[in-house]
Amino acid sequence: MANPLNAVAAAMNAQMMRLNITASNLANADTLASSEAEAYRARQPVFTTVLDAQRNPAGVAVSGIIESDAPIPKRYEPNNPLADETGYVYGTNVNTADEMANMMSATRSFQNSTEVFSTIKTLQLRALQLGQQ
Repeated sequence: MANPLNAVAAAMNAQMMRLNITASNLANADTLASSEAEAYRARQPVFTTVLDAQRNPAGVAVSGIIESDAPIPKRYEPNNPLADETGYVYGTNVNTADEMANMMSATRSFQNSTEVFSTIKTLQLRALQLGQQ
């Protein structure tokens, strides 16, 4: 691993993306749509390992975003302006409890990466100071 700070920074960027996607899911948890096709679907990032020139792990990256295939709930609300011709509106498949747990996990991962970043920086500065003596 040529520069451990790059690997930690990549992990922090991946967790920030995860937090942003989770926040988007939570923001859309109560939205309604006129059809199942238009309904908001929960999204999750897909992480992949980034390899260096020697094919050693050198970080992580978000390689894509997938949508949940959980069923879309529908409710009979014929007076809702979004109701289809049969009187149904379609919700989202966002599970707020799962999203809150995901947000807590991403936050902790980001905090851990921040501590690792700080430790590496301190160790590198101490190594430089040893070289000056």
